[in-house]
Amino acid sequence: MKVNTDGVLLGAMAAFDSPSHILDIGTGTGVIALMLAQRFPSALVDALEIDETAAEMAARNFAGSPFAQRMRSCPVPLDAFEATVSYHLIVSNPPFFIHSLKSHDVRKQVARHADTGFFDGLLERAAKWLAPRGSLQLVLPVALAAWVENRATGTYGMTVQWQTDIRSFSAQPPIRRILAIGKAPLDDVAGEMHRDLVIYEHRGVYSQNYRELLKDFFLAF
Repeated sequence: MKVNTDGVLLGAMAAFDSPSHILDIGTGTGVIALMLAQRFPSALVDALEIDETAAEMAARNFAGSPFAQRMRSCPVPLDAFEATVSYHLIVSNPPFFIHSLKSHDVRKQVARHADTGFFDGLLERAAKWLAPRGSLQLVLPVALAAWVENRATGTYGMTVQWQTDIRSFSAQPPIRRILAIGKAPLDDVAGEMHRDLVIYEHRGVYSQNYRELLKDFFLAF
């Protein structure tokens, strides 16, 4: 569970014009946080992780990176974190198995499973911690993304800034959606509210768009 496609796509596609403060919620071993530190060279990056072992590994990964002075691993759950700054960009590849059979491995349960209360807590805190024109960006299964969108707009007074549907193949329905929401629209994405990304050109061959998106991060590309 150190690196997965959902995480690297969020790390590569999260969009904001020169953020100075970024928060990664549920950083795991720090992959998304490191990608954002690489992409935004003036940003300070805080990374929350409830699993102490993963948080320790993230801290070691941060310390061994060229971005060490701008990164902080915080081994605390979301509801115990106290934000001391307003964040321009908050990202998360959250646990999203809801009402499903849980693993017997407790650490995997924490990493993979959530309930709707988790997302309410996430939205409530994002509404408080985001800068006035900040952005919360999540990668989710499509049905859950629709639920989060309705909750964000209907309960927390937020607005959808943009979304990208991710498909394995062009003829297939989307398997994930990256959803960007905030207190106000983002001016720099006008006309690009709905986008698509196809991962494979055909079986075993990545699409050119996917390769282009990840070439700065994957040695194979």
